[in-house]
Order: sequence, then structure tokens, then C-alpha cells
Amino acid sequence: MKSKLFTVSLLASALFVGLGFSPVMAQGTNTPRIDQTQQAISARIQQGLASGHITPSEARELYRRDRDIEIRESRFKSDGTATAQERQQLRADLDRLNAEVERMIANRDVVRQSGNTNGIDNREFNISQRIDEGVRSGHLSQREARSLRSRERDVARQEARFKRDGVVTPQERRQLRNALMKLRNDVERMIRKDPRGRR
Repeated sequence: MKSKLFTVSLLASALFVGLGFSPVMAQGTNTPRIDQTQQAISARIQQGLASGHITPSEARELYRRDRDIEIRESRFKSDGTATAQERQQLRADLDRLNAEVERMIANRDVVRQSGNTNGIDNREFNISQRIDEGVRSGHLSQREARSLRSRERDVARQEARFKRDGVVTPQERRQLRNALMKLRNDVERMIRKDPRGRR
């Protein structure tokens, strides 16, 4: 009798879990749709990064925004209840983030295509990292970082155009290197500048 009761209990638990019910949900903190949306956005960022529509620097910024939403969700759940208003706020934040990801994927030329420009790609990656460091340290404002990332995308699009015929000529490589050197110098100059002199 006890084993039959135990089996029924296990089946009921499995059914509740399968239907999305859990003790957490009973407390009003289960947010499966929000969690699924976050997973879908994360997968789209990864696709955009892999296809070259999103730069590494942009992907890091998008993932940072996604983490901020997760932290806010955890804060909302910390008292045992995620209210309807809190859920609505999370959905609105995720909708904005999703729209931004889709806009980047839809409106940009592929920034990486076939062809070997590893040296140029490494420079682009290093510049992306320096921009991120500048923002974290407070030496670059968000507005300055956006402007620098826009220039970074311009160089990446130019690289993609050069690769379309399957060959990147020495002259095209020199042009890309010069553009990246100028961008790198501007990033370093802005990072070294006294933040008080920025305003």
C-alpha cells in the first residue's frame, strides 16, 4: 500500500513538473515564458555572433543587458512572489532587447566572411576589448563607446566588402590596418584623457 502511494505521489509530481507546476510556482515565482524568451534571445545573439552580423563587442553588451534582466528577475522573486507588474516589466525589457538583437541581425552586412584576415580580426577583437575596458573603468562614456563601436562596425563592413570576391588584396589589407590603427589610437587617446575634461 505504501509503495503504491509512493508511486502515485511520484507520478503526480512528474505530472505537475510536466505541466509547469512546482513548489516555486505555488509561491508565484515561476516565470517559464520569461525564461524561455531569455534562452531564445541568448541563442539569437550566439547566431548573430557566429554569422558575423553582431560583433564580439556588441555581443558582450547584449549579454550584459540580458544578465541585468536576470538579476532584476531574481530580485523580484526574492520575496517569494513575482507580481503581474514585475512580470510585465521583465517582458517589456526582454522585448526591447530582442528587438535590438533582431535589428542588428536584419540590418547589417555580414562582418566576417570567408578569407583569411586573422591579423585584422585580432586587431578588431583587441579594440573591442579596449572599448569595453574603457567603459568599465569610467574613462569612456556610453555615448563615446557607441560612437567607437559604430566605427568598428564600419571597418568590419568594409572588410566584408573586400572579401566578397574571395580575395583581400595587399592594398585592401593596408586600408583596413590603417583604419584600425586610427580607431585604436582614438580609443587609447580617449581612455587616457582625464574623465573630468570630458564634460
